[in-house]
Amino acid sequence: MNKHLFYLKLVHTIIWAFYVFIIGYILYAGIINKIDIYLFLAIGAVLLEGVILMIYKWRCPLTVWGYKYTEDREVGFDIFLPKWLAKNNKAIFTTIFVIGVLITIYRML
Repeated sequence: MNKHLFYLKLVHTIIWAFYVFIIGYILYAGIINKIDIYLFLAIGAVLLEGVILMIYKWRCPLTVWGYKYTEDREVGFDIFLPKWLAKNNKAIFTTIFVIGVLITIYRML
């Protein structure tokens, strides 16, 4: 693995972990009824990420960037995650996000 791909994978993994954290926070805040500015900032950040993914045809811009460093197109070539998680990442965390938002909406009613 060349150093450019290594650093791209590292940055991608750190950004992924940040989004996992804020999605977890959305669910947590909804469950404990902690409706505050941080919750809405987290929801906004995830929605912004969704817009970016839509623009890039449901691929992370870092994945697209990673194409120039390797011919490998296998799922997870661009991030330090197990292949099963890289493959199912969007489905898993979108589900958790939607549940968190639905709980939040319920709490606000």
